[in-house]
Amino acid sequence: MPEPGRLRHVEHAMGTVFSFDVRGPATPAVRAALAGAVAWLHRVDALFSTYRADSEISRLDRGEVTVAECDPDVATVLELCRCAGRLSDGWFDARAGGRLDPSAMVKGWAIERASQMLYDAGARDHTVNGGGDVQCRGEAAPGSPWRIGVADPLRPGELATVVSGGDMAVATSGTAERGHHILDPRTGRPSAGLASVTLVGRHLTEVDALATAVFAMGEEARTGVERMTGVEAFAVTTAGEAWWTPGFPDRVPALTVRGRANSPAEG
Repeated sequence: MPEPGRLRHVEHAMGTVFSFDVRGPATPAVRAALAGAVAWLHRVDALFSTYRADSEISRLDRGEVTVAECDPDVATVLELCRCAGRLSDGWFDARAGGRLDPSAMVKGWAIERASQMLYDAGARDHTVNGGGDVQCRGEAAPGSPWRIGVADPLRPGELATVVSGGDMAVATSGTAERGHHILDPRTGRPSAGLASVTLVGRHLTEVDALATAVFAMGEEARTGVERMTGVEAFAVTTAGEAWWTPGFPDRVPALTVRGRANSPAEG
């Protein structure tokens, strides 16, 4: 039975699982927006999947079409990739592996757009979660913030910490689900040093891309993330230690990382 004042939906798309959790009245407008958001995710997958030979991003990579001949959203995403590259001093690179792959930008951008569709329809309190990257709006309940668990990359099934807040975005990059898939753009080899890094900010488009960039920094991440504005970070190293930026504890109910050596990043 559906819970009163709550609308939930799970959708498989883009090679992962998306979950929608909407608090408040499930009006016809909200239900229509949810259906539109689901359709949007599948449209994005059709445009940007690097696993589909017929996707526009695959055809663009092979030189079969130009950006001008693609859907306008392709140009939008590529410009966002260039912006993320500038914000991260080149650590975000959609061509790090020698082929065009903006996937690290696409998911966060798609989730944030889906969230905005719900918000515009009147769903002011909701979360959209795509494979652990989350856009939150409003509150979980009147006076109660959202609480987003951060998975422990070295202890499957356990949480490393919990982030709390209202209008916020939480994104994690790491090796737990897909192995060493994030490349160091300078060497083209898998980045080393971190097991996972979680960034918290306002907009998932930016936060998700920057989480990828910070993870790519590896052992340089601790100083690199300090140069970024509008985001806070929490990381677990491959050695099992944890560190976080000075503002990160403001985002958590109680910063406890069990069984780890942990310390704030030097500010």
